[in-house]
Amino acid sequence: MRYHARMKLKQRPEDFRVEELTAAAGGDAGEFAFYRLDKTGWTTPDALAAVRRRWNVDHRRLSYGGLKDRHAVTRQYLTIFRGPRRDLAHERVAVTYLGQRPEPYTSRDITANRFVVVLRAMSDTVVSRVAAALEEVRDAGLPNYFDDQRFGSVGDPPRFVAREMVSGRFEDALRLALTAPYEFDRADAKREKAALTRLWGDWPALKAQLPKGHARSLVDYLVTHPTDFKGAVARLRPELQGLYLSAYQSFLWNRMLAAWLARTLPPADLGSVELKLGRVPVPLRMPDEKRAEWEGLSLPLPSARVKPEPGAAWAGLAEEVLRAEGLTLAELKVKGMQKPFFGKGDRAGCVRPANLAHAADADDLNAGRRNLTLAFDLPRGSYATMLVKRVTAAS
Repeated sequence: MRYHARMKLKQRPEDFRVEELTAAAGGDAGEFAFYRLDKTGWTTPDALAAVRRRWNVDHRRLSYGGLKDRHAVTRQYLTIFRGPRRDLAHERVAVTYLGQRPEPYTSRDITANRFVVVLRAMSDTVVSRVAAALEEVRDAGLPNYFDDQRFGSVGDPPRFVAREMVSGRFEDALRLALTAPYEFDRADAKREKAALTRLWGDWPALKAQLPKGHARSLVDYLVTHPTDFKGAVARLRPELQGLYLSAYQSFLWNRMLAAWLARTLPPADLGSVELKLGRVPVPLRMPDEKRAEWEGLSLPLPSARVKPEPGAAWAGLAEEVLRAEGLTLAELKVKGMQKPFFGKGDRAGCVRPANLAHAADADDLNAGRRNLTLAFDLPRGSYATMLVKRVTAAS
């Protein structure tokens, strides 16, 4: 399958809206201040970093449920331990104080995410095809792949910081973490990465070139510990360490799900969509004899902490995927470091968008074309962009 070349997604931020659905509420008691975060044009980490700077809050006091898209209008929630009991407005970021809670807000508090997505610059024929594909998803379900947002730390060609850490190549891991280009790098970040690349290994000269910040603090450590790259990697911000490990683990999980679909369904029942890290299969139809297995499919996030029971169906998938990486399940850990470590948990292979609806209209931004508005709910951790890619792909 390929994308309809003329279809436009996120032509403006208002074309992609997402809201966390939660039963959590603020009250009068508890040491955790509870807030609603509304943002436009910011990643969640960048928006929260701005909040921390304005309020001078250490990152360890802050807790939130999930990451929300940059090019979108989003609403989510967070808590700050003993946080200020007031609102904050800062460059398309609005923080609204909602009261107090006795415990932090986490992903467990999210019941679902609600999306409204506008697809633009479509012909009547394409609108009809997307509507037909939505009916296929209603019947066969949507593969629960991690989408490209999960892999923002992965460059081109793809290299994973966590893969270098697992292999004990800590200098390569650090260099990749500090110098790899990022799609949304601003001019100051590009200058910093250019200096890091040019002067790598000459730590005193590099320290003199870098502005105050996280990279300089790591270089400062290397000035006095010039060969302790493991120690420098251990000093990466915890949230960055977590992103690096989750990106690699998510890549491996995606390949496990892709292998299951390729093994289970005949080619005639499979299509594919293009992700940043390669094509993945998607079911066009689900044979009745496979439907129950598909509906109940759950695959663990691969790590050395997961011990497969004898005969576990997923173990062969993990072995196949890890063999291609030159690894075994037992080796999927960062040796010699207590932290960071790969997360543990299961993820559903199939999801079904709830409250799925669509409506077509004349496109007010593209003369002579149509737009299609999709509204749906997804479980936390599932990606609306996967649904968009699935239904806008053409045979």
